[in-house]
Amino acid sequence: MFGLGLVAALTLGAVLAPMLTGHDPNEVDTTRRLARPLSPGHPLGTDEFGRDMTARLLHGARISLAIGLAATALAALAGSLCGLLAGLGGGWVDHAIMRSIDTLMAFPYFLLAIAIIAALGPGLVNGMIAVAVVNIPFYARIVRGTVLAVRETEYVQAARALGVSELRLALKHVLRNCLAPIIVAVTLNVGGMITALAGLSFLGLGVQPPVSDWGSMLSSSRQYINVAPHVAALPGLAIFLAVLGFNLLGDGLRDALDPRLR
Repeated sequence: MFGLGLVAALTLGAVLAPMLTGHDPNEVDTTRRLARPLSPGHPLGTDEFGRDMTARLLHGARISLAIGLAATALAALAGSLCGLLAGLGGGWVDHAIMRSIDTLMAFPYFLLAIAIIAALGPGLVNGMIAVAVVNIPFYARIVRGTVLAVRETEYVQAARALGVSELRLALKHVLRNCLAPIIVAVTLNVGGMITALAGLSFLGLGVQPPVSDWGSMLSSSRQYINVAPHVAALPGLAIFLAVLGFNLLGDGLRDALDPRLR
């Protein structure tokens, strides 16, 4: 519940960002640069260009949460499809898909994401695609393992004996029983996606300035950490709270959806 509260608070702040602050996140005011927190008109201070930190953090939450969720959904969809085909197809289909997944897993996680962005070019959408692709094996292996267990159950064998088509069998009987581990994996994986996207933005490969993003905010503020530590501490704290919230939520969902833990 604490994780759900954190996620709900961050989501609410992102949705209501224009209403919660009266500042444009990209509005420059060099006369107020590096203002401390609790300054008049700037409760969380300003950055090196005098931009309001509250506005930039809330608008950055929009990008971090939206792109993190979108990348997770894309990876879950592609990975689940691969796992479903491998588990139900068996034989050469299973071998071909899983050897491709093993090849993808052989590359270092972050290095593969950087290589994909190098091919596609830096940017918000390309960063999302890169982190989604490198997370496909995570879902493929989870779904394949679940499918291999479910396809041998009596009700699946009975449905096959009654002449149910393989597509209907996969969607109605097999995939439905894979939803619980997929939901848990998604909630646990969103935090990793947010961290990965922030890392790419920190390196200048993700969200491009002047768009406010937690990773790019960390990158631009690191040279001022000695004179104005809040400009780096606040986006770092935002990433920490977002990842903590999704991890606690996923851990709670795992307990709630697993009847063996009751």
